[in-house]
Amino acid sequence: MTCYLSPNAWRDVLYNAVRNTPGGVSAAATFLTVRRGRSIHTETLRARLRGVDGEWINLEMLELLTEWMQECRDPGSLKWLSMLNQQYGMVAMTLPPAPPGGWPCEAEAIQKKLLQLGVEGGSLTALGMRVTEDKRVEPAEAEQMCAQIMGEVELLLRLHRNVRRAAGLEVDL
Repeated sequence: MTCYLSPNAWRDVLYNAVRNTPGGVSAAATFLTVRRGRSIHTETLRARLRGVDGEWINLEMLELLTEWMQECRDPGSLKWLSMLNQQYGMVAMTLPPAPPGGWPCEAEAIQKKLLQLGVEGGSLTALGMRVTEDKRVEPAEAEQMCAQIMGEVELLLRLHRNVRRAAGLEVDL
């Protein structure tokens, strides 16, 4: 019998991501055994991932499994975390890494991003006006607008990182 796994429940998303990573739950159990120095059976891990019969998984294991999936280049390795954030009304997104130690001149990086935001904001405004001209938003139009919006959100978060670094403050993103 198969069970329903929700695409929106963090535990189900994690379980599917582990299953879909090369080697699946068995390889994950092997990885955890080596990294933790404590044996975990494949079926015990499966039960913990699914939360069956009161089984639970701790944060250390979640971190290690995420690390393992990233090492395996699994594109869904962070999706579970996004779903967990969503469950509590929060948003998580991946930012491209800043250069080690920041930019040679953070002030210039800030200026470039501010100018880019002006251009992107104008593009979003033009797109939004075109899309809503007929007083409706079609799914394809929504996807296009959402992609533009999230691109700007990412740029704003990168700008936040530059500003904090330029001021000598701890980078909190």
